[in-house]
Amino acid sequence: MRTLTCVPNWEARAAAKRASTLDKIPAEWNLSPASLSKARNQRDLTGPFIQQFLNGDEIFILSKEATDIVDDIKHGKLSAVQVTTTFCKAAAIAHQINNCLHEVFFDKALERARELDAYYADKGTTIGPLHGLPISLKDQFHIKGVDTTMGYVGWIGSNLGIKDPNLSHQVESQITAELLSLGAVLFCKTSLPQTLLFGETKNNIIGQTLNPHNQNLSCGGSSGGEGALQALRGSVLGVGTDIGGSVRIPAAFNGIFSLKPTPERLSYRDVANTNPGQNTYRSAVGFLSTSLDGLELALRSVLSTQPWIRDPAVIPIPFRQEVVDEYRGRAGVDGIAKLPLKLGVLWTDRTVGPHPPIVRGLHEVVDSLRQAGHKVVDWEPPLQATAKRVHVSFLFADGAHDIHSHLDLSGEPLIPDLQEAFKLRQPMDLLKYQSLTLEGLEYEAAYSDYWNSTAERGDGQIVDAVIMPVAPHAAVIPGKYYHTAYTEVINLINYSSAVIPVTKADKSVDIVDESYQPLNPIDEQNWGAYDPEIYDGAPVGVQLVARKFEEEKILAIAGVVTAALRTYRDKA
Repeated sequence: MRTLTCVPNWEARAAAKRASTLDKIPAEWNLSPASLSKARNQRDLTGPFIQQFLNGDEIFILSKEATDIVDDIKHGKLSAVQVTTTFCKAAAIAHQINNCLHEVFFDKALERARELDAYYADKGTTIGPLHGLPISLKDQFHIKGVDTTMGYVGWIGSNLGIKDPNLSHQVESQITAELLSLGAVLFCKTSLPQTLLFGETKNNIIGQTLNPHNQNLSCGGSSGGEGALQALRGSVLGVGTDIGGSVRIPAAFNGIFSLKPTPERLSYRDVANTNPGQNTYRSAVGFLSTSLDGLELALRSVLSTQPWIRDPAVIPIPFRQEVVDEYRGRAGVDGIAKLPLKLGVLWTDRTVGPHPPIVRGLHEVVDSLRQAGHKVVDWEPPLQATAKRVHVSFLFADGAHDIHSHLDLSGEPLIPDLQEAFKLRQPMDLLKYQSLTLEGLEYEAAYSDYWNSTAERGDGQIVDAVIMPVAPHAAVIPGKYYHTAYTEVINLINYSSAVIPVTKADKSVDIVDESYQPLNPIDEQNWGAYDPEIYDGAPVGVQLVARKFEEEKILAIAGVVTAALRTYRDKA
């Protein structure tokens, strides 16, 4: 008599969801088994590899940045249907070779594009600054009629319906509504890790999303699917969230740009979240894009809707063009200084030292800025290990009860990477919570005092922004992300941050420094994980940091830095 193996219900639900997503891809966009097998054995999926599945016209459209696309649609050079069809196809291929999507709704996107084209044909104008632009969403943002799983099996088939079954698929995040009002076309939701609180992208629904530039490595997290999709040009602008590095890590790991605003700058209303009652250190809505101009377009456009009117948590600060103009005017289009910027550089947080590719990337940025006539000074703020300890305490404050409430909906387990970190425990008591709150405020004040003190160092000029690593490594080997303080400190002090791509790891240049002496066991663990052969080709990015609510300033400075880098390379 044959013994039947019983598949747990959560596994069956996850498998059905995976199959459903693939079934929504039009048959003519399905890749052959041979192509899928080839992709699994391909180190780099970007550029020529994915382009073999696209025609010339599609590659041409996908090569355009967000601002070019909306401009071409506005002037009748492209239609919303042309653009949307192309990006849907690219996203479909990207998912088949890279496993980066949780949800596709291409039919809704194309219906929306047809409506936009009809409006343009009738009125001769667009309905807003994002008219016809496909925008991807991390799977935390609600769209009516579309699942939001946030990486939990128990959420499959719902859209905040777990709170009230009558609301299933009826809830819409405020920022989703804002994007639609501006003319955007929403077309897919990207993968994220179970719990959100993980620097890689892995869950029980779709498994793991790897790095398209180098499949030996992780795409980062928690907005990892966004980063991976954009690395494959399946999107040029997407929306993510960041509570510990979640838009910055995927941007750096995938060679794209991102903006993490101060949390109250954009609306988080009706966005799914982990442990949403913890708002001492709030998660921030941010953007990822293949260009800096895409980030600015997104910020400018969303702020034009005055989100603070509908969400009382948002501070009423319109987009400040005068700030952009002021900092852009500090240099020419080539990044050469007119009125020099003064930038700090954090070479190490004195807890875990960066790998050789990161050190080289920092030096390249610093050298390019100095050659362009800007000032760069060493940055040695209060020990960032303090900020990490305090910040992590708040992420674990509820004893993982919120996480387990979502796991219990289906009976799914924590993924192996998180089983120890998020095992159920007693919540933090109120007195400790309050004590840590005060410690966090003290750190924030000390960091601000240090920043202010930079005006006293010889030239009377305060530092405009700080350059620092996003992580102590390039796109990381899965399972070897040991230290997240480089991003977490910025969440604790709620500063604005932009990530720019700089270079790629090169095994012939980024050799192991045999003289390096680890500072502690974690540093030794991180250093021991560095392998030039495995990391070869991994994107290297840096984060640029300004103070609270200085999003326009940091975007303008990021533009100066990227221009200086281009000029530096042209002269090399």
